[in-house]
Amino acid sequence: MTEAVAARRHVVDYEKIISATMVFFISFINIGMIEPSPYDLASLIAMPIWFIGGFKLHRSFILFAAILLIYLISGFSALTPYLNDPNSTIYFYQTAYLVVTGLFFALYSGEKTQQRVELLLTTFCFSSLIAAGTGALGYFDIAGLGAYFSYAGRASGTLKDPNVMGSAVILAILYLGLNLMLGRARSSMLTASGLMIVFGGMFLTFSRGSYAAGVMSFAVMLISVFVMSDDPRMKRRILLSAAGALMIVAAVVAAILSLPETREFFAQRTAATQDYDEGPTGRFGNQLRSIPMLLDRFWGFGPLRFRLVFDLDPHNSYVGSFANYGWIGGALFILLVAVTTFIGLRLLFSKTPYLRQAQAIVPTTLSLFMQGFQIDVDHWRHAFFLIGVVWGLEAARQRWIERNQVFH
Repeated sequence: MTEAVAARRHVVDYEKIISATMVFFISFINIGMIEPSPYDLASLIAMPIWFIGGFKLHRSFILFAAILLIYLISGFSALTPYLNDPNSTIYFYQTAYLVVTGLFFALYSGEKTQQRVELLLTTFCFSSLIAAGTGALGYFDIAGLGAYFSYAGRASGTLKDPNVMGSAVILAILYLGLNLMLGRARSSMLTASGLMIVFGGMFLTFSRGSYAAGVMSFAVMLISVFVMSDDPRMKRRILLSAAGALMIVAAVVAAILSLPETREFFAQRTAATQDYDEGPTGRFGNQLRSIPMLLDRFWGFGPLRFRLVFDLDPHNSYVGSFANYGWIGGALFILLVAVTTFIGLRLLFSKTPYLRQAQAIVPTTLSLFMQGFQIDVDHWRHAFFLIGVVWGLEAARQRWIERNQVFH
């Protein structure tokens, strides 16, 4: 054996190590029933290992980082009078941690983008299958699992809140549906089965916000896929596949609603408003009453202190951003949403090598922003995952354009 061959055998493929730790990390993203989540602990392994290998900064990242870092500075300023309040302090540090993960995902997915984002998506699907599958087991109380994987008669799976679970698995629904639509699934049967499991788990959360987000995400994805296809045969395939996906969804819904008690609960949950929404002290009433109070408070109420004033959380991420982090923090949160929406839509309707990944990631992110009007999404782990990957895709898109300009 020559020395050169021996040396090659002992070379460590660092990218494979990073990929393995990322699979380990993202596999836990939809596990939130215990705190700290295994996801949080795994991040302490995956992020440092990636960091040691080095990375490149693209100029697009500077805006993303600036928005988030000034947002944190504003949040800390709002926290300062309440540093002796452990709830407010912990809430702020959780925000800081989630911001770090968002910055990490932007940097990670901005390089070797197709390979890395595909890895993130497939691993996220695995995590979503676990969450949705356990949610279904919990809802039907199979083997006594209802005590662990359901909440208030709704599937929650490996997440504590059915609303979070319903939203968290939408990315997997889109990605699996997209692969079926474009004929990219290795096994159409397995992919369709996975789609049924994930959608079934999402449906059993009986989350109105998740239902609306799912419909919006699928519609935006379908529009992008159809408009960006130049082949008439592919357009026909897209429409037929979309119809097939809707048939799968209809079959799952029909099977679930064939149970009388489930049908009754579904009708109750999908009413336009619930008792806790209505009245001056309900969800919407509190939001309206808080606005004039926030106009008089430059630093808001302070992190997690809205509930001390109104006995409930704001259930609106936009109101919550002003309440938790003051005028500057609220304005920056809105700016983050606006700029991410802009670059996301551009990704959806630009012919780049990253279009297919964007067609799953971006619609899910846009629907998350919509959900922010009716629930607090800013502390959902998958929220900063989605936002970070959108910015990573944008960095990759700009690098691709720059390379093409050099070659031409």
